[in-house]
Amino acid sequence: MAKLILSMDGLVLKEIPLAKERTTIGRKPHNDIQIDNLAVSGEHAVIVTILNDSFLEDLGSTNGTVVNGNPIKKHFLQHNDVIELGKYKLKFIGEAAQAASGSGDKSDFERTMVLRPSALRQSNEAPRSSPGASRAAAVQQAASAAVAGIADPRDATRTVPPAPQAASAPRQAGQPLGAIQLLSGANAGKELELTKPLTTLGKPGVQVAVLTRRPQGYFITHVEGAARPNVNGQQIGPAPHALKDHDVIELAGVKMEFFLKA
Repeated sequence: MAKLILSMDGLVLKEIPLAKERTTIGRKPHNDIQIDNLAVSGEHAVIVTILNDSFLEDLGSTNGTVVNGNPIKKHFLQHNDVIELGKYKLKFIGEAAQAASGSGDKSDFERTMVLRPSALRQSNEAPRSSPGASRAAAVQQAASAAVAGIADPRDATRTVPPAPQAASAPRQAGQPLGAIQLLSGANAGKELELTKPLTTLGKPGVQVAVLTRRPQGYFITHVEGAARPNVNGQQIGPAPHALKDHDVIELAGVKMEFFLKA
């Protein structure tokens, strides 16, 4: 399990395991990590942890949030990243798999990738012809986890390769494969199979959510944006929301239907 090490002036104060999907940081006592210092806003930042990935987001704090010396709004945390809040520091200690996965560019939401039209299939497209083709399609899909391109592929600015843990994992025995079909936008009618443990959807800076595949089924969790996604016309809560067959998701101005494949 990933954790944070809180320190001030080089003195370690405590260790905080990231056991929750949302870990709030701020001066007010209701925060998961309370830092009673005037340089820290009442609700300063939040860390969203999904599977092995942790995302840090500044919540409009007065003095801002700094990671490794750089001010950030949203940031994908990597092993040994140092979050600076005034005189306090929070060192992120990832799991061994994260530490060995390589550093690369640490830009905001580094693993938020673009869904290209080539990664989508028309719902009436013929089945893939071979296991090799299936694997190739899975790799292409892993390289294009859904974000800005769902609304308009031109919104995308860059694509980054997937992390090792983002690769497709075997389904639980008897668990049907989930998929989404776009109901609006430029790619309406297209379909994306949810073969990966985690798929990011939405538009950075507007609204972002993740779909996770677990033994219990598929769940949607809000990550970024003032408003949470809607499922069947109702806004989801802060906790992961279980998806049912034919649920309609509204996210970043796009409607899509979640369904289970036979």
